Amino acid sequence: MTGKNATETLPADEAGIAQAAQLLKSGGIVAVPTETVYGLAARADSDEAVARIYEAKGRPSFNPLIVHIVSVAQAEKIARFDDRARQLAGQFWPGPLTMVLPLLASSRLAAAVTAGLPTIALRQPAHPAMQAVLAASNLPLAAPSANRSGGVSPTAADHVATSLGRAVDLVLDGGPCERGLESTIVALRDDGSWQLLRHGPIAEAELIGLLGKPSEVAAAAIEAPGQLANHYSPGKPVRLNALTAQPDEFHIGFGEAAGDMNLSISGVMTEAASHLYNALHQAADSDQPKIAVAPIPASGLGAAINDRLKRAAAS
Repeated sequence: MTGKNATETLPADEAGIAQAAQLLKSGGIVAVPTETVYGLAARADSDEAVARIYEAKGRPSFNPLIVHIVSVAQAEKIARFDDRARQLAGQFWPGPLTMVLPLLASSRLAAAVTAGLPTIALRQPAHPAMQAVLAASNLPLAAPSANRSGGVSPTAADHVATSLGRAVDLVLDGGPCERGLESTIVALRDDGSWQLLRHGPIAEAELIGLLGKPSEVAAAAIEAPGQLANHYSPGKPVRLNALTAQPDEFHIGFGEAAGDMNLSISGVMTEAASHLYNALHQAADSDQPKIAVAPIPASGLGAAINDRLKRAAAS
C-alpha cells in the first residue's frame, strides 16, 4: 500500500490469502486474480456483501453475478446438476467455463446474485490464488470483474486500483492473468437444449463436440455477465478492422499490422487474448482521443476477442 488514499495491495501469498479470507468472512470485498481476469469477490450468501459489489462497480441490478466455488460438491449444493453439467465440469473444471444452471431453493445465496432469476452462474476457477481464497474462506464467492461496470476488465492488480480505488478493501496481486478474457458461459436448459451466452477461452466448437448444436439466444435476455451490448469501454471511440490508424488514433495491432502496441506479432490467438485488455487500458491512457484496432481472425478464440471488441466499439 502506497499513500493514505491508495488501495491496499498485498502479494497473493499465504499471508495475503489469509487476510483476504478473513475480510471476506466479515463481509468485505476483495479483488482476487483468476486465470481469466481479476474478480471482485464477496461472500455470495450475504445480501450486504453482494450489495457492496454492485455499489463499488456501479453495476446495474438486473445484471447477475458469477459465483465461484471450490469444488463440484460445493456447486451441487447451489445448483441442480444433470449429466451434461457433470460432463462439462469433468472436462473443463477447474477452468474458464461458467455454467448457468437451475438454482436450488436450498442454496441460501443472496437474492441479488441471480438478479431475481431462477438460474445461477457457477464456475470453479483454476488460478491457485483464487482456489486458495475459496478454500480458506470456505464460502461460495460472487466475483464479477474488478472494475467499474461497463469498463475494460482488469488483467493486472494496478488496473483494479485505478478503476476502483478505495472502494475495494484489498487487492491480491497475483501478477498478470494468463487467459486475459472472461470465461465462456453456457446455459443448460431443462428441455435438453443449451445456449452459448458468452464467448470465451473455451471455444464453441469444443462445446458442440460434447453437447451438439446450441439453441439461439434471445437478444433481450440478460442471464449472465457480458451480455450487455455496450461493455468493455475504454472511454474513447473504437474503430475496428483498421489496418492503419489516423494521426488521432492509438492503433492496437495484430500480426503484420504493427500498431502502437501489438496483441501478437506472430498472430498467436492465445497471446492476443491475454494482451487484449492491457492494450485497451494502454489505449485509454494514451494521448490520442480515438482507438483503432487491426483485424482479428474470427475463428476459435478470435470469436471471443471480436465479441469483446464489438461491445467496446458500441460503447
